[in-house]
Amino acid sequence: MTQQTPSVERGRANDGPKAAGRNRAALVAAAREVCAEQGLDAPLSAIARRAGVGQGVLYRHFPDRAAVLTAVLEENVRQVERAAAAEDADLATVLGVLTWHLTESAAFIGMLHAEGARSRTGPPAYAVELSRRVERALRAHLPPGHRLAGAGKDLVIAVGMVSGAVTGPTREQREDRALAAWRLLGVEVGPVRPHPG
Repeated sequence: MTQQTPSVERGRANDGPKAAGRNRAALVAAAREVCAEQGLDAPLSAIARRAGVGQGVLYRHFPDRAAVLTAVLEENVRQVERAAAAEDADLATVLGVLTWHLTESAAFIGMLHAEGARSRTGPPAYAVELSRRVERALRAHLPPGHRLAGAGKDLVIAVGMVSGAVTGPTREQREDRALAAWRLLGVEVGPVRPHPG
C-alpha cells in the first residue's frame, strides 16, 4: 500500500495574519488592473486570482465590490499625498503621479462621476473627502501666481476636466488624452508614473 502525501498548494506559503497587509495591497493592485482591463463589473474572482489569493481572502478584506473600488481610490489618494510630502516634490511631479492614477483608474473615476450625476445631493461624501485631500496635496505646491492658484475652485475644476478627458481602451491612449488636457490648460506635468514609496 502506498502512502499518499497531502497536496501542497504552490505559490506563497500561508503566513496567516502576517500576510494580511501584503494580501490587501495585492488585492488593491489587482483590482486596479483587472477593472482597467475588464471594467467595473469584472468578476471579483478575477481580482482574487490576479492577486494570487482565494476569494475568501478577498471577502475578509472587502465585504463587497463597492469596498474594493473605494479601497483603490483611497490608495490612489494616499500615493498622491505621499508624492506631495516627498522632500523634492514640486507641482509637476505631484501632477505626474495624479495623472498616472487617473489613467490607471479611469473606470473608478468614471464611477464617481456617474454616482455624482445620479444623485440629487451630488457625489458621495467619501468622494468629496478624497477630492479635498487631493486638492490639499496639490495646493501645497502651487507657486504664487500660478494659473490654478486662485482662491476659487480652479484647481478642482482643472483636475475634474482632466479626469473627464481620460478615456480610451488602452492605458497609452488615456495617458495621451490626460496630457493633452493638461497642455490645453497650460499646466506642466512631470513624468507620469506611480509614486515609488
